[in-house]
Amino acid sequence: MAAPPRIVSLNLGSQSLGLATFQSQAPDRLILTSYLRHDFPTDPAGEGDRCTLITAALRGMMEEIGVKGGPVAYAVSGHSVFARFLKLPFSDEEKLDRIIAFEAQQNIPFPIDEVVWDYQLLGSDSDREIEVVLAAIKSDQLEKINAAVEEAGLETTLVDAAPMALYNAFRFNYSDLSGCSLLLDLGARTTNLLLVEPGTSFSRSIPIGGSSITCAIAREFNEPYAVAELRKTRDGLVRQDNVSAAASDPQVARVSQLLRNTMMRLSSEIARTISFYRAQQQGAPPERIFLCGGTAATPDLREFFVQKFQLPIELFNPLRNVAIASAVTMENAEGSAHLLGELVGLALRATMTCPMELNLRPREVVRRQRLAERRPFLLLAAACFLLGLLGWGFYFMRSASVQAAATNQLQGEVDRLRDLGNQVAKSQKEMHALDAVAMPLLETLNGRDGWLQILEDLNTRLPKENIWITELAPTSNGRTLWETGADATVRPQQISSAESAHGRVPVSAKAEPSRPVIDGVFVRGLYLSNPRQQEVVTDYFQNLLDSQVFVVEAKNQSQVVKPSTPTDTEWAYPYELRLKLRAPLYLP
Repeated sequence: MAAPPRIVSLNLGSQSLGLATFQSQAPDRLILTSYLRHDFPTDPAGEGDRCTLITAALRGMMEEIGVKGGPVAYAVSGHSVFARFLKLPFSDEEKLDRIIAFEAQQNIPFPIDEVVWDYQLLGSDSDREIEVVLAAIKSDQLEKINAAVEEAGLETTLVDAAPMALYNAFRFNYSDLSGCSLLLDLGARTTNLLLVEPGTSFSRSIPIGGSSITCAIAREFNEPYAVAELRKTRDGLVRQDNVSAAASDPQVARVSQLLRNTMMRLSSEIARTISFYRAQQQGAPPERIFLCGGTAATPDLREFFVQKFQLPIELFNPLRNVAIASAVTMENAEGSAHLLGELVGLALRATMTCPMELNLRPREVVRRQRLAERRPFLLLAAACFLLGLLGWGFYFMRSASVQAAATNQLQGEVDRLRDLGNQVAKSQKEMHALDAVAMPLLETLNGRDGWLQILEDLNTRLPKENIWITELAPTSNGRTLWETGADATVRPQQISSAESAHGRVPVSAKAEPSRPVIDGVFVRGLYLSNPRQQEVVTDYFQNLLDSQVFVVEAKNQSQVVKPSTPTDTEWAYPYELRLKLRAPLYLP
């Protein structure tokens, strides 16, 4: 990926700001084009307006070096970031992500939804373990810092932790070193320790720094923090022994003693950290120490650490492999080199793949950047949508014109066919009238074979012996259409109110104009006295279940069959069947 023409890096220290611009001509070639540092010493107990100071100082620095805005990568101080080094079981990438997420919830001392966190794989020392570093910062704290930066006119692209940015700068400039190196970043609020070996590293923040010395001086001399800071800068040096030899100035001697006491506590914490690293992380002892940070320039501090650790000690130079533009004076660059580690490490993130690539961007910045990444696709989709609308608009306009031309052409044909349609409708009306007249006759003709089918089906399914039919009558709506015997013929369509008394009316009753419909058959017969008696009628019913002429259901036997109970005194007994036709017959 091509590097931007200008890279802006910002180091947000506890009591200082560092702003630098770089250019990159190749992935491994970085050029420092400008650098500014601004100190604003404030009492750590009352730094509520620190964000306001950051915004005001940053605007002045940007104006001085000609930065009018644009993307920026910045590092937050080590005391704001919680870091934890873990060794986890080796597994595939998908499982490893879930394991790290679980470990983050267990190790980060805040609710996981109240922090911004990230992790970095450092490698593995075997096939069974892999080293991981977790870094987290409180969301509300990060949002305040980010708001102060963006209020100055910059746009956040990367948020790194100061120790991790130092680690990248160290690996870039001192890649030729073997063994273990100890990098001490002596800041205002904390001292960040970086133990660096090929393929691995370890970091710890010790809450001892330049402000610890200033607070001790303020208490000793009973003076404000700003006055104590000025006294520390003017008179501060680290005594090389604990002998209370007379000094030319007793106040200088007191300040020197306070510095020595603070450095003694710091050296004890450094020794404990080294012991922890060797015991818990199986690391090697450091072979050399590099100093950086604002407090690293304290007079006689290097000699103090040489005396304590008996190791080679020098100032960390992050410009060792970085070119310096002519606009930056060599004197200013070399005198401030130990303060540029975080700025160089941030600039490297924009030009090359670094060993440590944590990014603690606020959630709002992540959302904004993802939206910016999708913006070209959204614009393309919007353009395609508009082109689609224009295409459909042209299509519909063209279709409308073609349709209008076709409509005009077909209108004459429609008028001609409308006359033909009227003639066809008139003919269809006449045809329906003739059908209404002919339909009863056609139904009568079609129903001539109905009774033959009825008689044939009844005869075919009649048992061969002990039973016969004596009477057959059609029914309509469950009632006999013509009754035989002594009674006169009765039609159900002629039934009047007198029917309720006798079930039929006199023959002389005047017939209704409606057509009789035969929907069933009433069968009477006799069955001969036999060993099975009325079971022969049941056999007849069972045979009728498969009839294609009658609708007979096994569950309705009691409604269809009415055999008489034999008394063993007669030679034959009557039975009745009421059968429903599948296809009704119409009478003329």
